[in-house]
Amino acid sequence: MSKAKPMLWTLGALALLIALPVGAVLWMTSVPGTSHSGALPPLTQGEVQLTQRLQEHVRAVASTPHNVSHPEELERAAVYLEGALGGLGYEVYRQPFQADGQQVRNIDVVIESAEKSASTLVVGAHYDSYLHAPGANDNGTGTAGIVELARLLADLRGKSGLRIRLVLFVNEEPPFFKTDLMGSLVYAKRLKQSGEPVMGMLSLETLGFYSDEERSQAYPPPLGLLYPTKGNFVAFVGLTSSRHLVRRAVAAFRSVAPFPSVGGTAPGMIPGIDWSDHWSFEQVGIPALMVTDTAPFRYPHYHSSADLPDKVDYERLARVVSGLERVIRDWATVPAPAT
Repeated sequence: MSKAKPMLWTLGALALLIALPVGAVLWMTSVPGTSHSGALPPLTQGEVQLTQRLQEHVRAVASTPHNVSHPEELERAAVYLEGALGGLGYEVYRQPFQADGQQVRNIDVVIESAEKSASTLVVGAHYDSYLHAPGANDNGTGTAGIVELARLLADLRGKSGLRIRLVLFVNEEPPFFKTDLMGSLVYAKRLKQSGEPVMGMLSLETLGFYSDEERSQAYPPPLGLLYPTKGNFVAFVGLTSSRHLVRRAVAAFRSVAPFPSVGGTAPGMIPGIDWSDHWSFEQVGIPALMVTDTAPFRYPHYHSSADLPDKVDYERLARVVSGLERVIRDWATVPAPAT
C-alpha cells in the first residue's frame, strides 16, 4: 500500500469529523423564507392604536416589581389583566395554586373553535417579574401582547379552526423557574392530563427592545457565527424536538410581517434556548417555542431595576404583535393536525 492512501483516509476522516457537527448545526438552525431587510414600512392606523394600547398595559402591569416577594403588586397585576380580558367579552378562567404559602394563579381565556374536536394552540406569557425588577420588557411586553392578541382575535370566537388558549402564567422567574411551582408547568401538566389535543405552544418572552447598531446583538457560542450582529430582529427559538413548529412559525411570520426575523433550534445545553415557559410544555411532550428579542443577549436592563416602561420600543413591539396575530389567524383558518 502506498503512503498516499493512509494519508487520504486520514484526511477523509478529518473532513467527516468536521462535516458532521457543521451539518448538525445547519440542520438545527435552518429556517424557511427570507427575513425582511431594509426600512420598515409606515405603521398602519391599526398598529398606531396597538402601540398605544400596548404601552398602557405595560405601564399598568410592569411599573413596579410584582412577584411572590411583592404579593400586593402581583395581585394588582393579576386583577388588572383579568379586568382587561373580561372587558373584551371573554370568560376569564383562574388556575390557583399554592407557592411559598401564598395563593397565586394562572389566568386564561379561550377562543373556542367551530368544532369540538379541534386541536389547541396555546399562546402564553408570564406576568410575574424577577425579584426587584419592574419587568417592563421581561415580561410586561409579552403580557401586553397576550391581552392585545385577545382583542385582535376576538372575532374568531366560535369560528376558528383551532381552539386558541391565551394564557398568562405566574411564577416563571426564579426561584420557581424549572420547578414544580412554575406556573406554566402547572398549566402544561393539567392540560396534558385533560387529554385535549394540542398542536403546539408559543411563549411570548421579552419582546420590546431593538437596536440598529452594529454589535448590539450577542449570542451563546457558536450561534454568533450564524446570526446577525444588529439586534433589530425578533427570534423564534426552541429545542430541537420542536424544530417543525419553529420552522412553520418562522415561515408563517415571514410571509405576513415586514419585520426582521431569525429562527432556529438547539439542544438545552445551549444557554438561553429554553429560558421561558415553552420549556414547561416540552416537559409534557407538547411542541413549543419562544418568540423573543433574545433578552439578556441584547437587552442591557435584563433582570434589573432599570427594566422600566420607558425602555420599551412600543412601535416595534406593535409590529411583532401584529405579525403574530396574522400568523395565528392563518393557522386558525387552516389548522395543523395534533401531535
